[in-house]
Amino acid sequence: MDKKILYDYIDACALVKETEKDIWRLKKKRKTVIQTNVKGSNPRFPYQEQHFKVQGTTFTYQDDGNLRLEEKLLEQRKEYAEKIKKQVEEWMLTIPIRMQRIIRYKVFKEMTWEQTAAKIGRRATENGLKKEFERFMKEN
Repeated sequence: MDKKILYDYIDACALVKETEKDIWRLKKKRKTVIQTNVKGSNPRFPYQEQHFKVQGTTFTYQDDGNLRLEEKLLEQRKEYAEKIKKQVEEWMLTIPIRMQRIIRYKVFKEMTWEQTAAKIGRRATENGLKKEFERFMKEN
């Protein structure tokens, strides 16, 4: 696997969350029901006033089709982002544990090199970790 996909991991995680929110918004929009009360009367004598409750959706059948299509596309986008996320997580299992920790702190949690060195401990310095990471990323 190409190590460059590592940088897509954060975007893939964010995209999954954003897409889930978009899907939830679409489902909520489809479930929105508007209701109102109207008055009417019998057209024949005796004219009796009656009250009716009318309810329905605010969109047409075509709008519903468009919403379903958009939801399908969002589901596909979410699946693709989850696929990238899983690929990176599988790849992470194949690299040395120390590098896994460095990548988790620096890339995934977006910590500074100084914070990463503090988390790694064992006299790790920010410059040393940075060089170690750069060498690892240049290797084939």
